[in-house]
Amino acid sequence: MSDIAALQARYDAFRARGLRLDMSRGKPEARQLDLSLPMLRATDEGFLCEDGVDARNYGDPTGIPEAKRLFGALLGMLEAQVIVGGNSSVNLIYDALVRAILHGPLPGDAPWKDADRVRFICPVPGYDWHFHMLCMLGIECVPVPIVEGGPDMDAVERLARDPAVKGIICVPMYANPSGTTFSDETVRRLARMETAATDFRIFWDNAYCVHHLYADRRDHLLNLYKACSEAGTEDRALLFTSTSKITFAGGGVGAMAASPRNIERQAGLMLYQMVCYDKVNQLRHARFLPDMAAVERHMARHADILRPKFELVLEALDRELAGCGTWSRPLGGYFICYRAPKGCARRIVELCANAGVTLTPAGAPFPGGYDPEDSVVRIAPTYPPLEELEQVMELFPVAVQLAAAGR
Repeated sequence: MSDIAALQARYDAFRARGLRLDMSRGKPEARQLDLSLPMLRATDEGFLCEDGVDARNYGDPTGIPEAKRLFGALLGMLEAQVIVGGNSSVNLIYDALVRAILHGPLPGDAPWKDADRVRFICPVPGYDWHFHMLCMLGIECVPVPIVEGGPDMDAVERLARDPAVKGIICVPMYANPSGTTFSDETVRRLARMETAATDFRIFWDNAYCVHHLYADRRDHLLNLYKACSEAGTEDRALLFTSTSKITFAGGGVGAMAASPRNIERQAGLMLYQMVCYDKVNQLRHARFLPDMAAVERHMARHADILRPKFELVLEALDRELAGCGTWSRPLGGYFICYRAPKGCARRIVELCANAGVTLTPAGAPFPGGYDPEDSVVRIAPTYPPLEELEQVMELFPVAVQLAAAGR
């Protein structure tokens, strides 16, 4: 039997199982969510915040002091420079974009809606939600490839000379899906580069800032705000994160941090958007995670669940696909990025789907869903139980080899 015939036989046998497995998004599995169940009792001792506000009532529209302190620690910012929101940092990013479009980033800046064209630099492969968000708001996505240490900064600096380019949006640590963490030099170049747009903004979606897989091996990310402050561009940085993959994905807390001028601007424009965010949830989180030591202990429990999954995927790729494509080896985050031979990604995803395994659509990590090389496949190993993931990794290498053979 030829190698191709043997692969086809393995594929057909897998397909005959009639499985239905979903790896389309990077979600926590149930065991991870269970880690935070004690948080639901964190308000049993009462609802009074440390500033005297009852969390059940109106007040503290930009967040309670305890929650600001928590997110200040997560982002390396002063708590006075933090706005704590609802359960989604994506929502905070969207709102900040809308405010810039309607009003301009700072007083005196022209609203972006008045510009003939607004463009954003988008490192790729990247987070599909960012690209959909920008497109919905009429902002043109300009892809720039991620290389070692972050986006191709020569390309970023060239694009920043265009006055229509108003910003860059990125996941700078354990990036979705590349797993890349921006190097110190990349962060410094982003902070100090010349931009034709005086209202240029860096939307720094630091979603995986504490999501390490190993206690003794982890990436480190330079503080963007400090780098901007040293370069005299402190208004350039808008930092975001959330507890969506720390506590509950559907019931976490998000936050934004920035310069005092940016925070004053955002808070002023929020004034009539809402009376306040969910302070009861903020209080639960602040009591459950009172300091960074508590965060580290909690995230170590997450890592104990996730690490075997990442190692299983990498072992299968190493064993089955040596010499056929390349893949990331992240030390944290939620994804492994597989780069197939050119022209194969869509067929790999299709073969997996026909055999009962749903992956992220090929092309999703690129604006408009267009991967010019049709090679990137995002592997999201976090959601399936380990036994299901083992089955997926039986199929995936077979699908890759069949696609690479033109089948």
